[in-house]
Amino acid sequence: MSAFGRPPGMVTGKPTPPERGSFPLDHDGECKPVMAEYLRCLRRVRGTNDPECRLLAKSYLQCRMEHNLMAPDDFKNLGFGDEGTSGANASGVSQENRQGGQAATPR
Repeated sequence: MSAFGRPPGMVTGKPTPPERGSFPLDHDGECKPVMAEYLRCLRRVRGTNDPECRLLAKSYLQCRMEHNLMAPDDFKNLGFGDEGTSGANASGVSQENRQGGQAATPR
C-alpha cells in the first residue's frame, strides 16, 4: 500500500491542540472596528510596542470576551499585567457604567 511519500512502517504523530484552545472567528464583525483601529495603530508606530496600541489590543480582547468570541480570562494572563487599570476597561468606561448602572461614589 502507498504511504504517499512517507517511508513504509513510519508512524504518524498525533496532532496536538493549541495550548489555549481554539476560538470562533468574528463572522458578524462585532469587534472589527476595534481590530481595525489596532491595526492602524500598529502601522502608525511601525510595529513598536506602543502603549496606545497595547490599550487597543486590550480593548479588542475585551470586546471578544464580551461577545463570547473567546473565553473570559484575566488580562494578566494575556500579557497585560497591572498597567494602571483601576476598575475601568481599556476604553476608560467602567464596567458599571457600561452596563447602565452607576458606579458607587465614596462618602
